[in-house]
Amino acid sequence: MTIWQQLFTRRMLICVFTGFASGLPLYLLLNLVPAWLKTEGVDIKTIGLFALIQFPYTWKFLWSPLLDRYALPLLGRRRGWMLAMQIALLFTIALLGAYSPQTDLKTIVIISTLLALLSATLDIALDAYRRELLSDEELGLGNSVHVNAYRIAGLVPGTLSLILADHLPWQTVFIITSLFMLPGIAMVLLVNEPYRAAPPKTLREAVVEPFHEFITRQGWQNALLILAFIFLYKLGDSLCTSLATPFYLDMGYSKTDIGLIAKNAGLWPAVIGGLLGGVWMLKTGINRALWLFGAVQIVAIVGFAWLASKGHQDSINAGTLIHLAWVIGLEAFGVGVGTAAFVAFIARSTHPAYTATQLALFTSLAAVPRTFVNATAGILVEALGWQHFFWLCILLALPGMALLFKVAPWNNAQAKANPS
Repeated sequence: MTIWQQLFTRRMLICVFTGFASGLPLYLLLNLVPAWLKTEGVDIKTIGLFALIQFPYTWKFLWSPLLDRYALPLLGRRRGWMLAMQIALLFTIALLGAYSPQTDLKTIVIISTLLALLSATLDIALDAYRRELLSDEELGLGNSVHVNAYRIAGLVPGTLSLILADHLPWQTVFIITSLFMLPGIAMVLLVNEPYRAAPPKTLREAVVEPFHEFITRQGWQNALLILAFIFLYKLGDSLCTSLATPFYLDMGYSKTDIGLIAKNAGLWPAVIGGLLGGVWMLKTGINRALWLFGAVQIVAIVGFAWLASKGHQDSINAGTLIHLAWVIGLEAFGVGVGTAAFVAFIARSTHPAYTATQLALFTSLAAVPRTFVNATAGILVEALGWQHFFWLCILLALPGMALLFKVAPWNNAQAKANPS
């Protein structure tokens, strides 16, 4: 079967919907909420600390055994949770815009935390569903499609919603944004429940065995190295982009500039990068993809430092917009190819019998930098300035690359895209 025949299948189309449903709530928290707070006069330190509301993404492995063990009354073990979480997210996103950052900041924190909790739980169900849906040979390409759709979902809160915010009240903007959960809800109602392995018989088995199986399979030393790599590989890139929207605003770009130029300039490089990542993994394997795409991510952070060196732009013209488009396009390409390999690596490290819990553990660990380390971003920017902040991000990207010598050696022929 050719690459094109593998790409245009029903399972890959489902991956489009899982990626979009997963990405929309997270990018709303990463892009739209910071822009909302910034335009409503909230200071940069508070906006940076807002990253702490994403703690459910870090701790979701604590309740992931519940999704492995129990099924909701309708639609089955995976689809039932997927449907319930997406319906709850639709109403929670719409509710968020009913409050003012000036007078209701505590309420906004509570609702945003609930939104993150629902989104993290949805991710558990979507990741488990996708792992059970795809054959081992389809993992690399399927995760690339998922990542692409995930990034495309970011255009809704990062582009459309920002443009609408220049013309409509914020409450209306959040209601419109919430309606983009509907395609994922429709997808859940149309697909079938996958069955790759029998669910755990007891809650104790669902909690204990995923950890025991992983450590037994890998050994303590390799297991710890893999966990350290998952934590560190995206650290520099994650911190670099944690305050991207406030950074663009500080450089003098309007919300419409960011919506039309910055986000769209990142769309096609991310899509192309994600597809190239999937094709590369089919040809040469996940290991070499992690090396090459990690290097691209570091180069992309250098682009942010270069843009910061130019300082605030008093007048925005075609030249300054092209500068922004090039920097964002390079970053999007790096993230597109890097995330495709990274997610495939994580999926490769799991066992089908304990999909939800092991995937939740690994993706929770990957989310730690985005939640806790990124919470310091506002403080670091105030102390260092934007340019030195981005150089710090480059230094933080290096330890993850160094661990590739152990967890994914370049000349290791193991695992092109399919786990053992």
